[in-house]
Amino acid sequence: MSRVLFFLLLLTASAPTFAAPVADTFADRATETRARALQRQLRCLVCQGESIDESGATLAADLRHLVRQQIADGKSDQQIKDYLVARYGAFILMQPPLQPDTYFLWIAPFVILIGAGGIAFWAIRRARPTEPL
Repeated sequence: MSRVLFFLLLLTASAPTFAAPVADTFADRATETRARALQRQLRCLVCQGESIDESGATLAADLRHLVRQQIADGKSDQQIKDYLVARYGAFILMQPPLQPDTYFLWIAPFVILIGAGGIAFWAIRRARPTEPL
């Protein structure tokens, strides 16, 4: 009985190896690695905090398919990024370039941090008991 159970457990554990390949994957490991690396550099426009590589949104799936299609067409990573920036703006890049239309993306975290520090300083100072003279 234990041999049968062991065989079933072994068969169940190896089931993923018998699975069909995912639809949008490259057979070449280097090309697949390149596609995944490029997808990690592009922001999901729906989730905004995730790359299109890790997002489950429908738009992210469409963008992954688009990236893979352009890689298959022989385009370079920079050409693909340029195409997506022209179509969606620099916000699609996980690390947008420092230029006038992206100043807000780079400066906003510091403004929020300074503002929160100012509010905290004001609240602590206001809550401090005053000493009688």
